[in-house]
Amino acid sequence: GVVEACLLHMLKRRAAGFLRTDKVAALFTKVGKTCAIAGDVCKKVQELQQQVESRKNQPNGQEPLKRQGSTTSKTPVLTPQAIKHIWVRTALIEKVLDKIVQYIVDNCSKYYEKEALLADPVCGPILASLLVGPCALEYTKLKTADHYWTDPSADELVQRHRIHGTHGRQDSPSKRPALGIRKRHSSGSTSEDRFAASAREYVESLHQNSRTHLLYGKNNVLVQPKDDLEAIPGYLSLHQSADSLTLKWTPNQLMNGTLGDSE
Repeated sequence: GVVEACLLHMLKRRAAGFLRTDKVAALFTKVGKTCAIAGDVCKKVQELQQQVESRKNQPNGQEPLKRQGSTTSKTPVLTPQAIKHIWVRTALIEKVLDKIVQYIVDNCSKYYEKEALLADPVCGPILASLLVGPCALEYTKLKTADHYWTDPSADELVQRHRIHGTHGRQDSPSKRPALGIRKRHSSGSTSEDRFAASAREYVESLHQNSRTHLLYGKNNVLVQPKDDLEAIPGYLSLHQSADSLTLKWTPNQLMNGTLGDSE
């Protein structure tokens, strides 16, 4: 969607097509007349669109399976989002989107106004360069609706830290240590104090990741899990993602690296 927005920025009318509602399709079609790589993408997109139409015409979808046979596995069912961005998506999967954008940048005067993003002598080449990385990937499995990364549980984070930490591990690395950490007394060693502090910082840092933005955090927020149990203090945090707000709460015992006998 972002790439499409860049491609459509100040696109000339004759390049976008006067009567076409899909301006990206019009641009790729026009570029495909002089760029062989874009022409190949146009053919592949037309084939995909024909397959989508044939699936719509079949009420139960069984007849196309019989006709196509083994080729069905090579043509995955396209979601509405994939169909919406089918031109850029196909060029990306075919690993040629960066080459097509570079061609458009090199011939920007044919397709764009002077103030367009792709006509800019700096921004245009930068966009083409940024697409080299995504075009080098193998998209063997595309993301599904539940692809968004979620934070592991607090005890899982502490376990990871104990496994990969540098705290005096003399035993075999294959032996998974227990989560519980002995409660420290006033006579605790300096290394234990340092380890507990690093474990707490590790858990706190993972409350914010690349998918979410930490808006607010407060310690010693009491939560009562059951009516017959006492309230438990913990760390409360509010996170913002692309489409939602999420509240997270971690008990202080896990934040401090001590579990004791509590459940």
